[in-house]
Amino acid sequence: MMTLEIKHQERYSRGELLLRTFFGFFYIILPHYFLLAFVGIASAFVSFLAFWAILFTGRYPRSWFDFQVNYNRWSLRVYARIYNLADGYPAFGFNAQDEHVTFDVEYPEYISRGSVLLRALFGWFYVGIPHGFVLGLLSIAVAFLNFIGFFVVLFLGRYPQSMFDFQLYFLRWSQRVSLFLGYMTQEYPPFTGAADTPNPAPTAA
Repeated sequence: MMTLEIKHQERYSRGELLLRTFFGFFYIILPHYFLLAFVGIASAFVSFLAFWAILFTGRYPRSWFDFQVNYNRWSLRVYARIYNLADGYPAFGFNAQDEHVTFDVEYPEYISRGSVLLRALFGWFYVGIPHGFVLGLLSIAVAFLNFIGFFVVLFLGRYPQSMFDFQLYFLRWSQRVSLFLGYMTQEYPPFTGAADTPNPAPTAA
C-alpha cells in the first residue's frame, strides 16, 4: 500500500507563488536537482542490485527499500513546490520532515521472482505502454490546470479543491507505476489515482 498526500491549504501565499515562478529555478530546482541527480544515480544502482536480490531471495533488502522511499519522498517535496501545491521551502535530505507532503510505501515481505523477471523484460510493454498512454493524456490536463491554478492563486489566494485533487490524483497514479517498475510493490498498478484504503482488520468470529 502506498500513502501519498499533499495538504490542501486554506490560503496560499501570493508572494511565494511569484517568487517560485520567476526565481524557483535558481533557489529550488537548481540546488535540489543538483543533489537529487547524484542520489538518482545511486537509486538506479540500488534498483539494479535489488533486482538480483529479489531474484535470488524473493525479498527487497529493507535498507535499500528505505533508501528508495526516502529518495522519492525528497523528490515529491520538491515537486509539490514546483507545481504550487504547497507553500514553504522543501527541506533537503532523507530525514527531513514536511508538514505539507506525506509519502510512505508499505514494505513487501515477499516479491514474486517471476513478476520481477516479467517486469524487467516486458514491463515497458504491459505497464509502460498502457499506463504511459493514459498518463500522457492526463499530464496535458495537469499542465493546463497548473497554468490556470497560478492565476487563481494569484488573484484569490486559494487553490481550487477540484483542481488540486486532480493533480494529486495524477501524481499518485504515476508514482504507483514508478514503484511497480522499480520492484518496490507486488501488485500491478491500478488505472486510478485514488488514495489506497487500508484493508479492514479481521473480526473475530
